[in-house]
Amino acid sequence: MLEPTRRSRVLSKIDSISLWLIASSLINLSISTLPGLSSSIQKILNIIESVITIFFTIEYIARIVLEKNKKEYIFSFYGVVDLIAILPFFLTLGTGFETIRAVRLIRIFRILKFARQRSALNRIFKAIRYAKNELIVFLWGTIILLYLSAAGIYVFENKAQPEVFKSIFHSLWWAVATLTTVGYGDIYPVTFFGRMFTFIILMIGVGIISSSSGIMVNALQKVIEEEKINDNKED
Repeated sequence: MLEPTRRSRVLSKIDSISLWLIASSLINLSISTLPGLSSSIQKILNIIESVITIFFTIEYIARIVLEKNKKEYIFSFYGVVDLIAILPFFLTLGTGFETIRAVRLIRIFRILKFARQRSALNRIFKAIRYAKNELIVFLWGTIILLYLSAAGIYVFENKAQPEVFKSIFHSLWWAVATLTTVGYGDIYPVTFFGRMFTFIILMIGVGIISSSSGIMVNALQKVIEEEKINDNKED
């Protein structure tokens, strides 16, 4: 069993190499989607992908061996991401089905491995855990408001635009675009009451965005304060 200091150094070296290979893998994936690639280029891209996947596989096995709590790592966020980074390659190994391409595109989630290098992301995950209950309540409230928005615009606009607002389900797209203040403009009200209702929903949408931001800001402040307290204790 490796000593804690030596284990930390080994994991640090693995992280450094992994950082560059993640970027290389994403570039390789992007190039592979270009149309009209020759068979020789495709072969080179496959070789590069194989080498990168072999490293990520060794990395995954090494982390399981080096981690003290192996089960905790395997089922952790980082453990799942590390597994997703190699799984598509082995799932498509030896197959020639075109539908497998969709599976290979899962490799794009390798970008989540960058999270291991970013302490700021760790703060965000901690903040989400702190504000978990508030976010759940907020999410349910948003879903309810989303449904009420779709139902309301259906009542006001169905007769004027029966082909656009056919049902509450068809109105949900408008509700999402309006409540999130995106407003694509592909579906919009034409009646007076429909427009007044839209204005109200837009104002509520602005409030939702600011409220959700406030919850996360407060949680992040709590995380930062705890880190400062821990740093002062260590000093």
